[in-house]
Order: sequence, then C-alpha cells, then structure tokens
Amino acid sequence: MQTFSCRCGNPLFFENTHCISCESEVGWCPACTNIVALEPLSGGGYRCTHTSCGTTLMKCHNYAVENVCNRMVIMDEGHADTLCDCCRYNEVIPDLDISGHRERWAALEAAKRRLFHTLNLLKLPHGTEGDAIRVPLSFSFMADALPDQGLWRSTASQEKVYTGHANGHITINVKETDDVERERLRVDMNESHRTLIGHFRHEVGHYYWDLLVKEQDEGKCCQVFGDHNNPTYAEALEQYYQQGAPADWPTRFISAYATMHPWEDFAETFAFYLDMVAVLDTALHMGLSRAKHDGTLDGMLLAFHQVGLAVNELNRDMGLLDLAPGVIAPAVRDKLAYLHTLIQNANASPQA
Repeated sequence: MQTFSCRCGNPLFFENTHCISCESEVGWCPACTNIVALEPLSGGGYRCTHTSCGTTLMKCHNYAVENVCNRMVIMDEGHADTLCDCCRYNEVIPDLDISGHRERWAALEAAKRRLFHTLNLLKLPHGTEGDAIRVPLSFSFMADALPDQGLWRSTASQEKVYTGHANGHITINVKETDDVERERLRVDMNESHRTLIGHFRHEVGHYYWDLLVKEQDEGKCCQVFGDHNNPTYAEALEQYYQQGAPADWPTRFISAYATMHPWEDFAETFAFYLDMVAVLDTALHMGLSRAKHDGTLDGMLLAFHQVGLAVNELNRDMGLLDLAPGVIAPAVRDKLAYLHTLIQNANASPQA
C-alpha cells in the first residue's frame, strides 16, 4: 500500500478521512485511484484535487451517513444513496442499535477495503449479483454476542454466527474486531496469527476456489492440495478437532489449520499469497529495495523473505509476533506455484 499526498503536501494514508494539517476532508477517488483532498462544490458534491484529475465526486452513502467508509463515487454514476465499489458487496451489516457495533463495522470495512485493494492489484475478477461474474461475491457482518463489561457473552445457540464462506457469501462475526477476544481465540486454537484482514483473505480464498477451480480445474488442484471429496469436509473437521494437526505439519502446510481439509489448505495458502503480495506492495512503496522482484513466484518469495527477516527483527525488538515465516517448505512452495499460475490465468480470462 502506498502513501498519498494532500494538496497541502501533508502525507495521507489509505484509511484517512481528514488531513490533520489543513483539515480538508479526504477520500478515495475511483477515477485516479488515490486518497485525495476533497473540494466542496457549490451545487453539491466534491471535486478531486489530485493533479490532472478534477473528477466530480460524491461520498459513498456509508461515508456520508454512517461514517464507516472513506470512498467516493463518480457523480454521474449515481445519486445520494449510492454505495462505493466496496460497500456495494454488503448483504448484512451489524445491528447499529447495539453500542459499539458501528465502530466494529468500521473496522470490518477498513479490512475489506484493503482486501479489495490487493484483489484489484492482482486483477482478480469479482462482482456482485447482477454483474457479469459466474459466482457473485457478498458479505454479511453479524454478531452472536453482546459486549458485557468488556467481555463477550453468548446469546441463544441458534443465533450463533460462524465466520465462513458458502457459495460466494462471506460471513464475518463482529467479535473478530475485538482485540482481546481475537487474541484469546488465537491462543486457544494454537494459531501463529489471527487478524481481521487475515479472516478476509482466508475466506476470499474459498470464494476463488468456487470461482476459478470448481468444475474447471479440480483435477489439477487435487493433485496439489489433495482430494477434497475424500474424506468429506464434515469427517475431516471432526477428525481435526479431535486429533489436531499432525506433528510434521510445517513440512507440508502453511499452517496447522491447513491440515484440516484440502479446501482449508487452499484457503490458508491463498491467504498467505495475498499476505505476501500486500506486504511487498507496501514495502516497495515505502522505498525498501529488498521488496523489488521480477514478478515470478521465486522472485516474490525471495523478496518476501528478505523483507520478512528485517520486519521480524523489528517486531522482536518490540516483543511482537513475527511477520513472516523463516522458511517456506518445498511442498508449500508447490502449492503457491499452483496459485500463482491460477491467478495469472484469471487475469486473462472472463469468469462470467
């Protein structure tokens, strides 16, 4: 992710809604793909102030009304309640009558915008119902619990919400935005990382299995990740939670959870690929020469390893978790190679 510049010269970042120097409102302009200062127009709407752009814009409804977004919409594309290119994917949002849910929704939207930035960087196809896409993508952000004195208490069992994916629809439980709850789950489930953006990247991996692999490339995918029909997902899930991951999982999988079933292996590996692309993109824009690569998978892995070594040491200086694994096992590299080719091929072919 790059940084941007306000018309006053102050740096702007991807999540900003205001410039702290000149106090201008700012937002994402879809025409020039920058975070820009917004110049209010006398007749309503705004003008993008980025050099050589000047597009007439309006705020996304969720920016203007709900204050959970920072993206703009080109004026001639809609009206006052228009949703931006990210918010239009929402099917269900949290119950805003519950205290704290607006803040949690804002955190979910910020992570989703970063997800879409990486998908667009890779030119991966996606669309909603009605678009020219074979599998429409949508999101639900829901809760099965209420904050109670800083903790989470469950409601009725039939109201429990599971973070997951089904037929292009991704559901995220809003409690994943709670840092304490998420860290507790990370430790309980013996995960090296558990982040909000990580959930989005994992679940969208399932979406791209449906879009790019299902009934199209299943045979080749099975050769790399294993047969997703044997054992069944339900059988594999029960076995995983009874026995856990095999002791040698680091030699064959990107994570312990990836051992559960080939679908989870695909999604976990896909999420790591997106991690790598996002980190290298940011590192490159921040001027880290180690992030430069030739676009091949091995070039990306080498650059990620070099950036990861530096950031891991910085994190250790501060007592934080490592950013990147020290070693990528050959079996994991083979899975990443499959995904690298799959993603490159998706760039060149429509998925309607």
